[in-house]
Amino acid sequence: MSSRPTENLVNAFVRNSTGMLELNRPRALNSLNPEMVDTITVALDRWIDDESVHRVVVYSASDRAFCAGGDVRTVRDEDIAGEHDAGDQFFNAEYEMNNDIANFPKPYIAVIDGVAMGGGLGISLHGSHRVVTEKAYAAMPEMVIGFIPDVGVSWMMQRMVGTLGRPSPALATFLGVTGWRLSPADMIWSGMATDYIHSSDVQDFIAMVVAESLDEALERYARDVDTESELAQYIDEIEQCFGFETWAEIEQALAQCENREFVAMVEQLVSAANPASIVAAVELFAANRYAETVRKGLDNEFTIGSALRREPNFAEGVRAVLIDKDRNPTFTPATIAEVDAQHYRTLLGR
Repeated sequence: MSSRPTENLVNAFVRNSTGMLELNRPRALNSLNPEMVDTITVALDRWIDDESVHRVVVYSASDRAFCAGGDVRTVRDEDIAGEHDAGDQFFNAEYEMNNDIANFPKPYIAVIDGVAMGGGLGISLHGSHRVVTEKAYAAMPEMVIGFIPDVGVSWMMQRMVGTLGRPSPALATFLGVTGWRLSPADMIWSGMATDYIHSSDVQDFIAMVVAESLDEALERYARDVDTESELAQYIDEIEQCFGFETWAEIEQALAQCENREFVAMVEQLVSAANPASIVAAVELFAANRYAETVRKGLDNEFTIGSALRREPNFAEGVRAVLIDKDRNPTFTPATIAEVDAQHYRTLLGR
């Protein structure tokens, strides 16, 4: 690939007929900050009506990560100082970018060769093609920082279709609430990813997209995943237990589930989560089952996310996971039974 600017956190440029979005913040694992969101938004706005740009590729300049999420540490600092407007502005801008990607009329290809979490899914999952390698993995770990799955994922995941063959709102709710870490096989099976290539072929794949076409690059480099999806083995239990619209109903279904190994796994996965986030997330996924557009889904996420950021659990969760890294947060309420589900339900107009 020919020379390109290297001083920006996102290098946005055109190569032949391909718009290139190169994520270039390796020390922060390409975590999105306002500057990066702005760069991507401006580039997409410029390319949407540019007839010389036929497609967009987003990828990482380093092999450390695709994108590990959003820069929530800065948002936390501003929230603690009472500057909630700054966080509101960041999330508004990020969600507008997510909506732009979801509605982009040209092929939008994300090449995920490493971790994609939180905001990293927001800049990939809404595109037409999500190409993963054996080094890829994905998760929505927001429960443990006192937040909820956002960036349109709570809407999009309920509509994705992979080799499972159909969308599964129950699967989406399970993934959002538990923070399950998806392997490449899980991503292909669930529909989070559309194609699989080898990590060693990433640069050649991108070069062929640029020099020839996406179809030719996929024909040359796409492979079958060589491992089985661990997630797939639990689909019956997931749909039995997570196909409800409140945590109380999910909890009851888990109590009645015959597969106690699955139940124990769920309990372990949510053990470090903020109780209020669990309850709020289920309410959010329920609302977004019926949201007609991704824009409405993002609006619902903003409503719940803004409320949670103003509760002390967000600052405490970010502290425990990203700052002190002691993984020992003190959440209030401390138990799910103490959380008022109606509060979040009312915020969503349900």
